[in-house]
Amino acid sequence: MKSVESKHGKVVLARLYEDEDLLESITQQAKRSRIKTGYFILIGTLKRARLGFYREGKYEPIDLAGPLEIASCVGNVSIRDGKPFTHAHISVSNDKGEVFGGHTLPSCIIAATGELVLIEAEGVSLQRRLDKETKLYLWDLDK
Repeated sequence: MKSVESKHGKVVLARLYEDEDLLESITQQAKRSRIKTGYFILIGTLKRARLGFYREGKYEPIDLAGPLEIASCVGNVSIRDGKPFTHAHISVSNDKGEVFGGHTLPSCIIAATGELVLIEAEGVSLQRRLDKETKLYLWDLDK
């Protein structure tokens, strides 16, 4: 295991609005707040969700129709190809209380609201680099 340490920097509280893309909104907020590395939690509702299940070097998409409650969405922001990159996992429930979860893919569309708490990891700028073995962009903690 490798690690880096930081202190908590700024804390940003933001509301996502109907028809916004969840990942894009988080990424844009990180850019506006000049957060290069951090982590977040988010709750709210979705009109539809697109989750991914990682298998053999790629994410297989799982599409879910709403309405859906975001039971939990957690993730981090780091730098990939010189730009902020949002990596998140999400658990959503339907009106029967059935829960589905996985890697958050683009096209998770906000319904009524999304409530975001974004926390900066001060003094750290984690870069993502392509790992040839997994075919994933992973944190490079060697820099």
